[in-house]
Amino acid sequence: MAANALCEEIIIAGFGGQGIMLTGKLLAQTAMNAGKEVTYMPSYGAEVRGGTANCMVVISESEIACPVVGKPDSLIVLNKASLKKFAPRLKNGGLLIMNSSLIDVHPELDNSIEVVSIPADELAVELGSPKSTNMVALGAYLQKRGYLSPETAAKALPDVLAKRYHQTLPVNIKALQKGAEYAGNN
Repeated sequence: MAANALCEEIIIAGFGGQGIMLTGKLLAQTAMNAGKEVTYMPSYGAEVRGGTANCMVVISESEIACPVVGKPDSLIVLNKASLKKFAPRLKNGGLLIMNSSLIDVHPELDNSIEVVSIPADELAVELGSPKSTNMVALGAYLQKRGYLSPETAAKALPDVLAKRYHQTLPVNIKALQKGAEYAGNN
């Protein structure tokens, strides 16, 4: 792989019901649509809704040897338990997107790690869709990383969202945009 070739390892984590798996699928689909190599590996807690949920996404310009992410380049966490579990694994120079609506602590991390503390729950509620917290966080991630755009993700959303939820496409697209705007301005 060339020295500057993209290889981004991401962990997205929260509790069941926060749309963690949908977020990972959307990120993976967006990257595939952009011609990238992708792996997606979900992990559910035994309880599912309310239990722990996380997924690993690897996006690369070249073939991916392993879907398991040990030390992520980026971490999107939507609750405090996920922050505690995964933040210590974040690579130096990495990116942490954390939902300050549910996380009231600032993790002790290497100074090279960029931390974006975003009130994702509040921003989703402002849009009239509390369930769009995950899209707000993903929008912030896309804005900060820049190799994919919220607009590209919006185009991939119908591919990963079950047809019965397609009426939520407009608000989810607004949530992606809202997260990107917040990350761009803060």
